[in-house]
This record gives sequence, C-alpha cells and structure tokens, in this order.
Amino acid sequence: MTTIDADIDADWEERVTAAWATFDDYAEAQAADFRAVIDALVAELPAESPVGPFERACAWDSTGHSDRAVPLYQEALARGLDGYRGRRTKIQLSSSLRNIGRPEEGVKLLTPELDAPSDELDDAVRATLALCLASLGREREGLSLALGALAPHLPRYQRSTANYARQLVEPEA
Repeated sequence: MTTIDADIDADWEERVTAAWATFDDYAEAQAADFRAVIDALVAELPAESPVGPFERACAWDSTGHSDRAVPLYQEALARGLDGYRGRRTKIQLSSSLRNIGRPEEGVKLLTPELDAPSDELDDAVRATLALCLASLGREREGLSLALGALAPHLPRYQRSTANYARQLVEPEA
C-alpha cells in the first residue's frame, strides 16, 4: 500500500467502486449528474490527495471530455499518484492526449511503461500506445505492439504471431 492509499479507507473505495458500477445507468444527458456523484466522493478526500483529480479526470473522460480530463490527470501525477492508479492514470492520460490531438505526448508517457513491472494493465498499455503510434503515422509499430499483446492470449499460433509482430519493426535481414 502506498502512502496515498493510506489516506483512503475501504468504505470510500467501496463507494467509489459502486458509483463507477452505475456509470452505464446514466444517459448521455445525465453526464453532469454522474460527475456530481464522483465530485461528492472526491470532496471527502484530503484536499492534497492525488486520487481526487484522478477520479474527477476519469469522470470527465468517461463522459466524453478528454480536454477537461487531461489537466486533472496531469495534476494527479504531479501530486505523486503512483502504483496501480498511477499506471491507470498514464494509460488514460495518453488516450486523452491522443483524443485531443497530442499523441506524441502519449507515446512519450507510455513508452517507459513497456519496461515497468508486469501487471494486468500491460495489454492496456500496449493497446493505447499502439493507438497513439497509429495517430502519428507509425502504424507498423502500433500493429507490432497490438499483435505482441494479443499473441499470449491465442489458443494456437502464439509463437508465430509473436514472431510476426517482432518482424514488423525489425529491419529485414
């Protein structure tokens, strides 16, 4: 547990998880209502908590406002958000940067995550990085990442798919 997480109790975590579980119950016209639910939960956190801007960014992002989410994700990282939420922040920030026409910043942010300790977010890192690369006209690199992420999940052809993914970006011999 990071020191950031120590400021958040299990009850709050359960309530924020429950709020997100209801997200699909809100029609597009009710996006502000959903964001208000998240804002109310964030108001319970210490003022300096990096989790607050992260949750608010997620709410803006999920309701179609990547432009409003970007500065909040950046604030969360600047406040020291790390661990699992920190990695999620980097993935989601990169996606939002791509959505607002700044994919090169997404590539810069996510590329180091390829060498980070492995977790369940590895494929999301690669998928988002692949999209950022494609937005920059680097489709072969993006496809290589996407196929490399997919290969371990295939019931057959894992080795050949991984090799084909690598060959997309390696110089021909």
